[in-house]
Amino acid sequence: MLRFLGIRLLQAIPVLFVMSVITFAIINAPPGDYADFIRTNMITQGNATVAAANEAAERYRETHGLNDPIVVQYVRWVTGILTEGDFGHSFFYNKPVAEVVGERLPRTIMLALACHVLASLFGITFGILAATRQYSWTDTVLSFISFLGMTVPRFLLALIILYVLAFKLDVQELGSFYSSRYGGQPYWLGPFDFNWAKLWNLIEHVWPVVFIATVGGLAYNMRVMRANLLDTLNQQYVETARAKGLPEHRVIMRHAVPNALHPLVAYQGVILPYMLTGEIEVAIVFSLATVGPAIVGSMGIGDIYVTATLLLVLGATLIIGNIIADLLLAVLDPRIRVGGGE
Repeated sequence: MLRFLGIRLLQAIPVLFVMSVITFAIINAPPGDYADFIRTNMITQGNATVAAANEAAERYRETHGLNDPIVVQYVRWVTGILTEGDFGHSFFYNKPVAEVVGERLPRTIMLALACHVLASLFGITFGILAATRQYSWTDTVLSFISFLGMTVPRFLLALIILYVLAFKLDVQELGSFYSSRYGGQPYWLGPFDFNWAKLWNLIEHVWPVVFIATVGGLAYNMRVMRANLLDTLNQQYVETARAKGLPEHRVIMRHAVPNALHPLVAYQGVILPYMLTGEIEVAIVFSLATVGPAIVGSMGIGDIYVTATLLLVLGATLIIGNIIADLLLAVLDPRIRVGGGE
């Protein structure tokens, strides 16, 4: 197992390198940079003359190396990461990129993992219920829910919920993780005193994001689980288990379900990036301070090092997810040989 894990980690290095090259090239492909953003702001908001704005923009390019060839900028960025752990400096936030990512990434991963856990639990449960009650009203209702979850765009559902909350229910302080009175409070008020009020306030603010991203993942998990379980229930070893007189629930849960889970476990390799993108779409609509708005905002103004780092992080989650999926498959099914061992 350790040998397999080491090989996969070594294989991830060239993948991340190629990913970083492609990402950096695509980010710099459109015309314009952050100096153009400064120039536009000076003219439209600072009432500066065009000549003064152009001079300030050119001075900014020279100071921050934006006039250097793209290869030089890339090498400087990668060298800083490898030698100093420095992901560059954010032009817009005026602080290291690592601080910008460090503020937003934990929140994003927290939301994505919550969505993933809920989508897996409900999706697998609903899939088992639908498969064991094929063509019943339960199967019909759950299949309809799955159809809606896979076809309705997440951003559209987010806009609908946002409209209802803001204009119909008059919910205040949308677009934040906490209400103003809870924002500065710690979670632990004492050694054995947890701030449950702040946790509940967090849930009240983020439940639309968790709900919408969960619905999409739940729909996929349910459809795959239902189809796989229906196929597994017709296998010979399941019929043999029934012929031995085992109760039906034991046949399903001990023999059929573990084998029907294999494709879902393999899917975990891409589910984390999927949940991150699902959270990103909804977070943009609700203006939450997570990775999503930071990526879109930095791309719009040319804050290249923030964009490149965040996209590289998303790519790394895909690699990590695939490694975790392979390990889970090995644990779930002992017939799978890891690392080519005998």
